[in-house]
Amino acid sequence: MDRPSLLSKLILALAILAGVSFLAANRFALPEAATIVWKGSGVALLALYAATRAKTPDGWLLAVVMALGATGDVLLETHGLVTGAVAFLAGHLVAIALYLRNRRPALEPSQRLLAILIVPATVIIAYLLPADRAGAPGIAFYSTGLALMAAAAWISRFPRMSVGLGALMFVASDLLIFARAGPLEHNPWVGFGVWALYFAGQLRICLGVVGTLARRDPQAAPSPSVPARA
Repeated sequence: MDRPSLLSKLILALAILAGVSFLAANRFALPEAATIVWKGSGVALLALYAATRAKTPDGWLLAVVMALGATGDVLLETHGLVTGAVAFLAGHLVAIALYLRNRRPALEPSQRLLAILIVPATVIIAYLLPADRAGAPGIAFYSTGLALMAAAAWISRFPRMSVGLGALMFVASDLLIFARAGPLEHNPWVGFGVWALYFAGQLRICLGVVGTLARRDPQAAPSPSVPARA
């Protein structure tokens, strides 16, 4: 079985460096454009990493999911929450397609129940969080796609401790964003939590899917182990 190319390893290392280091971005008085590039580079590099490892349609779907996530990261800063959410929602829809193409052949009752509960729980919590009630229906609409993505990840054949957990971390990150417009508006740690959960979730999803596809595809190679928004 072939091993990841040196280029793929370098891209992955740069992605992790960019994503983790962005946690300290607010400590630097950088121009706005530089901060936006820094923010978008982590998941953009994950998209490039997924593309370099893609051998099948599923691999390319993953690359599209990561690319839409990076687009959302940038649009949140340049065009606002609604436009950024559209890009993320598109990514969730592609991710749902990827996960449903890779459904588990059988589920335990508890696994099925959790997947079912993820959707209403996420949508209800997201709807209740923002102080501006005018925006709550739109948040609930977006959260439906987010929750369906997480539920589809949970019932997919991809490892739950990487892809399933990564999808739930993405959910938690977005719920913190909505809470920042409500009960957690003045909590300074929220921005740190949003980015940490988001990037770690995307990283887990990317490596979990790549690793699973690599084990299925004899022409691909195993993914590196998973290392344990602002």
